[in-house]
Amino acid sequence: MNLDSFKNERLSNNLKTNLNYIKNVFKKDDILRIREFYINSKIKCALFFFDGMVNSGILNESVLEPLLEYKGEITTPIEDLILDKIIFAAESSKTQKVDEMLRSIQYGDTLLIADGSAYGITINTKGWRTRGISEPVDEKVLQGPREGFDEAVMLNMAMIRRKLPTPDLCVETFFIGRSTDTRVFVTYLDSIVNKKALNILKERLAKIKIDGILDTNYIAELINPDKVKLFKTIGSTERPDIVAARLLEGRIALLVDGSPVVLTLPYLFTENFQSDDDYYLNHRVAVIGRILRYFCFFLSISVPSVFLALITHHKHLLPTPFFITTAASRDGVPFTAITECLVLIFIFEILRETGLRTPQGMGHALSIVGGLVVGQAAVSANIVSAPMLIIVALSGVSGLMVARLKGAVFYSRIGLVLLGNYFGLFGYFTGIFTIFILAFSLESFSVDSTSDLLTADFQSIKDTFIRTSWKNMITRPIGISENKVRQKDIE
Repeated sequence: MNLDSFKNERLSNNLKTNLNYIKNVFKKDDILRIREFYINSKIKCALFFFDGMVNSGILNESVLEPLLEYKGEITTPIEDLILDKIIFAAESSKTQKVDEMLRSIQYGDTLLIADGSAYGITINTKGWRTRGISEPVDEKVLQGPREGFDEAVMLNMAMIRRKLPTPDLCVETFFIGRSTDTRVFVTYLDSIVNKKALNILKERLAKIKIDGILDTNYIAELINPDKVKLFKTIGSTERPDIVAARLLEGRIALLVDGSPVVLTLPYLFTENFQSDDDYYLNHRVAVIGRILRYFCFFLSISVPSVFLALITHHKHLLPTPFFITTAASRDGVPFTAITECLVLIFIFEILRETGLRTPQGMGHALSIVGGLVVGQAAVSANIVSAPMLIIVALSGVSGLMVARLKGAVFYSRIGLVLLGNYFGLFGYFTGIFTIFILAFSLESFSVDSTSDLLTADFQSIKDTFIRTSWKNMITRPIGISENKVRQKDIE
């Protein structure tokens, strides 16, 4: 059963009937705890909560103890007496809807039901343990905040609220998943948000009909209308400062209970080349890294393809000494150039993934051993040629500079290698133009993802290929928000 089947259900006035009803709902759940007692020896009540999900201190001191020690007059309705005069909980409310009661206790609240009342009182007693605040492993910075999101969505929301202490910050709650009933928060700054993108997001969230949501990637795939895309159109981060910065640009953040990853949208293509450090270091230093990332992206996808095209179809374009060296190195190699290149690319990916999946100390050692020992042994055994090994290694290392484009780099590299091998430089340039077309046709929630790259205006490119100083960032990124000015009026 899921909570949708309880939408029209209501409690009765009889405590025994309500007890049996809730016990039947959770008849196969052994961690449900029920505590029956009397208020002033007159009114029988029952508390329902899940073991391990409540703070026992809050439950005992703010709820159970005041109820047991109350000696005053019993007035009706009893639910109002309990809420107004007895319990000390900071957050509590009454409801007649069974689905709301079940949802509350499943999220760590305590449900209180009294005999003679058709209302249930939900009391905030959440108290499960969390991983705690720590710096995200994949988004470390040299300077700047060291905090990252946790799996507890309320803690994540509090971290965003701490960064943006303004009543303009809006938070809307959705419950998605027939079985998991997962809380999903959509947050934005009301005065600057892209209203069209917000409406599109809400429409797509309402259409999700799945049994469970366990991570933000579930939603990222479900709200993306295009099934096949080379480049992503939804951003993700585990850093509260990045989410706050995106919200201040007019974007929307989407948080999922149980996941430390927050989605941000609309997403611009230039975000693939931005680093968190860019905004915490001097802009003259940051611009070096920004330019290098663009350069390394093209280097990573192009070097193997161009090399294959030259040694296969355009030998006359190579300097004679270089051609002689390359030809001599391939003497005795049993594989064709294309086979050699593809095998080395896949071996590099295997070594990289192995380094990521194994324990940290062992992973680093394995990567070094795999890269140096295996590579040198392969060249010495004449299985691969040294120039091809250098080319693939250069391509692979360059790709690490743009981690957000991991998938796009891999598929682009393979596609260009095939085109360069069979059609030469003509095939390579055809592939590059295709990648450009795919990139410049991207749209993220009604926003052109490359709109900031299509104008020559300085305010449009101030945070694209370069990162200028903050005093020059007068407007928000083009196309995101109708409220364009974020620092001062433009003269």
